[in-house]
Amino acid sequence: MSPPLQEEEQGQRHFSLQLIADVGRHTEVSPMRKIKRPVQDSDVEKTAWYLGTDREIFGRALCDVGGVSKIGFGLVELSPGCNTLPAHYHTLEEEHLYVLEGAGKLHLGTETYSLVKGSYAHFPAGQEMPHFLSNDSTEPLKYIMVGERIEGDEVVYKNDA
Repeated sequence: MSPPLQEEEQGQRHFSLQLIADVGRHTEVSPMRKIKRPVQDSDVEKTAWYLGTDREIFGRALCDVGGVSKIGFGLVELSPGCNTLPAHYHTLEEEHLYVLEGAGKLHLGTETYSLVKGSYAHFPAGQEMPHFLSNDSTEPLKYIMVGERIEGDEVVYKNDA
């Protein structure tokens, strides 16, 4: 398992999708793309972020098997008792979240919404409504996170959530 990110890195990177998206921004993509083949999620290495903290997240970037993708698609698990703070929004990229298993809460601006299997949320680009997730249950919150990877996108963090 990967060690937790250093404090400086934590300030620069956040949330599973943002971490997955960073891979695409910092990797050169050949103009001659490889053919993408179907993969099994169990064949993709699970990455861990912030181990042992209240932000412990595990994820698999299925989209990047065989080469970096323009759209991020990740299978993500938020551990019990953890959250994805700090709250944030994107200036150019939109994100989509779909819950596969477990229960949690979506904190969107000043509102809080319950998430359960089958819940879906869309975070439009430029919508100045920061969001983060929390898992107060005893089971992992498992979800799909999809997002664009647009050069020049800025992630705006709100620490007062």
